[in-house]
Amino acid sequence: MTIMDQGGAQAPQAGSTPQAATALIKDTTTRTFVQDVIEESKRQPVLIDFWAPWCGPCRQLTPVIEKAVTAAKGKVKLVKMNIDENPEIPGQMGIQSIPAVIAFVNGQPADGFMGAVPESQVTAFIDKLTAGMPGAEPTAAELLQEAEAILAEGDPATAASIYGEVIAADAGNIAAIAGLARCYVETGAIEQAKQTLELVPAAKREDAAVKAVQAKIDLVEQASALGPVTELEQKVAANPLDHQARFDLAIALNGANQRSEATGHLLEIVKRDRKWDDDGARKQLIQFFDAWGPTDEATVDGRRRLSTILFS
Repeated sequence: MTIMDQGGAQAPQAGSTPQAATALIKDTTTRTFVQDVIEESKRQPVLIDFWAPWCGPCRQLTPVIEKAVTAAKGKVKLVKMNIDENPEIPGQMGIQSIPAVIAFVNGQPADGFMGAVPESQVTAFIDKLTAGMPGAEPTAAELLQEAEAILAEGDPATAASIYGEVIAADAGNIAAIAGLARCYVETGAIEQAKQTLELVPAAKREDAAVKAVQAKIDLVEQASALGPVTELEQKVAANPLDHQARFDLAIALNGANQRSEATGHLLEIVKRDRKWDDDGARKQLIQFFDAWGPTDEATVDGRRRLSTILFS
């Protein structure tokens, strides 16, 4: 059996790579294959990495896959087989090129890949392999989805702890940083929300989730600088053409979570005087929509009502 490396040509002869001395990573032989791979995979998924000393891409993949398996914290094990010393097993499995990684689950091959793929692809492979398994740790995406649902249910404290867990594992996770800042906004901790957003690199400040939280912060600060809602309502009732009072009332109403009413007042300004304050009412509506999110009922209804006015 002739086996080529995934680089396309045979690499120069090289010494064996150092063996990883961990409980999750080991070498196997033809004699120990059944115990190390077949039997062990009945307890948890096992990746078997077929390699050879002369294979350049194998030397690239080894540290990458070892790092990914270690980071998986016991969800999978890695077993490595030198095909030069143990040609029988790869021959029986039809391995034609290396590096080749085959995943075994419940004693049977379940999936695999070939070539020196990047770490992100190896991690995704492991996540897919272990998804839904009893005792498997949730992925960052699953944690973010859970936190989002909990926050929507009105429990920012619990959501914040989940977002914090994601950030602890990945300090650069923009969705988690934005989510944590949203939790602070919901609890009125505006300064903490602003400090959290400072963790976002300048290059990521235009991320939709980050912009939405910043819009929420700006609106809260705007509302806090205004007078009581009742006083603003009295001003508007006394003079319906007082656009500034109506504009301020809309911001105050939004701060009180009366989104439909806030939208209505800004739309009234747009209808009466589109050019007022350099199109300020429409621009404020867009800021509302950014803060509420594209799927919020108030956003969907507000965009529809705004379009009716603008294009009628």
